[in-house]
Amino acid sequence: AKIMEKNMHKALYRIYRPADFKDIVGQDQIVQILKNQILEGSVSHAYLFSGGRGTGKTSTAKVFAKAINCINSVDQEPCHTCKVCLEGDIDIIEIDAASNNSVDNIREIRENVVYTPSYGKYKVYIVDEVHMLSQGAFNALLKTLEEPPQHVIFILATTEPQKIPATVLSRCQRFDFKKIETSQIISKLKLILSELKLSYENEAIEVIAHK
Repeated sequence: AKIMEKNMHKALYRIYRPADFKDIVGQDQIVQILKNQILEGSVSHAYLFSGGRGTGKTSTAKVFAKAINCINSVDQEPCHTCKVCLEGDIDIIEIDAASNNSVDNIREIRENVVYTPSYGKYKVYIVDEVHMLSQGAFNALLKTLEEPPQHVIFILATTEPQKIPATVLSRCQRFDFKKIETSQIISKLKLILSELKLSYENEAIEVIAHK
């Protein structure tokens, strides 16, 4: 009851958005590759996360952005207690391309990437719905992707990769997020409901998961 009262003003997806790689459901192969890159110090400067809505693109981007900068990382997971984890969100810039899709918006990013991170090793730009950028904005973004500063990482997320120019695609390491298995959705829903101490009918959970 206390948990519910405390979080009543927050949507469940915000409360239960994955904060660690281990909490990301259904994308084990992608998670393992990203963790290996952190371990080996072979992080790319541009990524494309593509896939349907709700497959974990933005959540994975957020965890990855924290993990690459964490100074007390264990098993490539963010520790959430070091100075970088606690105060380094200023170095993670989220942009919704659906409402920031002009040449001027991207030029502003290009002007700001020259500045080094405030806390971590990298400044990470997460550009959501990147397919919504105008052609001029894509051209401006391409110039930054061709010669990115060493301290900058771009993670472009999209549900429609076919709308992204080939010139931009060729500069990115692409990960295709698959549809999450129904059985995995059911397991996660049951886990959350048990944490909230809420009763449920199995048939209802199955219907929700299928939807």
